[in-house]
Amino acid sequence: MNSETAGKSLAYEKPKLINDNKFHFCPGCNYGIIIRLIASVLEEMKLTDKTIGLVSAGCYVQTPWYMDVDFVAALHGRAPAVATGIRRVHPDAFMFCMQGDGDLGAIGMGHFMNAMMRGERWTTIFLNNACYGQTRGQMAPTTLLGMRTTTTQDGRDAEKTGYPLHVAELAATMKGVVYAARCCVNTPANYAKAKKMLKTAFQKQLDGPGMSILELLSACPSNWGLPPKEALAFLTENMIAEYPLGEYKNVEPKIDV
Repeated sequence: MNSETAGKSLAYEKPKLINDNKFHFCPGCNYGIIIRLIASVLEEMKLTDKTIGLVSAGCYVQTPWYMDVDFVAALHGRAPAVATGIRRVHPDAFMFCMQGDGDLGAIGMGHFMNAMMRGERWTTIFLNNACYGQTRGQMAPTTLLGMRTTTTQDGRDAEKTGYPLHVAELAATMKGVVYAARCCVNTPANYAKAKKMLKTAFQKQLDGPGMSILELLSACPSNWGLPPKEALAFLTENMIAEYPLGEYKNVEPKIDV
């Protein structure tokens, strides 16, 4: 502490789990904030020593570069299948799967649905930026109607490609899911809400059987073709309108008497 900081309270501190001084995502992408959020909650809940994270294919595959916990990389969409094997071998591990909207909602939907049906005990962190971010912005199952992508040059048309996939609402209908919610980190207030929801999702995993799912909306300026500020405004005005924030399912654990 120097003379300039003496007497002032700490407003920000990098989580100890973050092992790099900078993220390498595109300017305006929210993934760096989300990774910091996950690291903060793991530290605060003292889960770091028993955590196994899983990533599939997507921009978030960089997460193991930055977060100092054990990680396993799976093929595109296959994180739930790999996580199932890990859970059988390590029943006491704390586990989370990071998956993107193309990864989970398209090629990996079968694995995700079957994991929910079985009530697999881990936390799915679903990143929704309405496109295939890593592969130049093709239409994803979550792309908004009218939204232009590299594969919907005139905007997504429901008659041709269907309607946006609502993962949090879908998950809430599954008996094997104990918690389903959607949040974003576009403002300090929403970051605080997201942190509370992530803690709840993690605690559900600790409390008993069933999957917990947290969907996080994220801006993707590079593939949306917008500067960072305009991309944040698009998320606030359009993404949240299509994907309302909040809890969709919150099941209390059964207590044996």
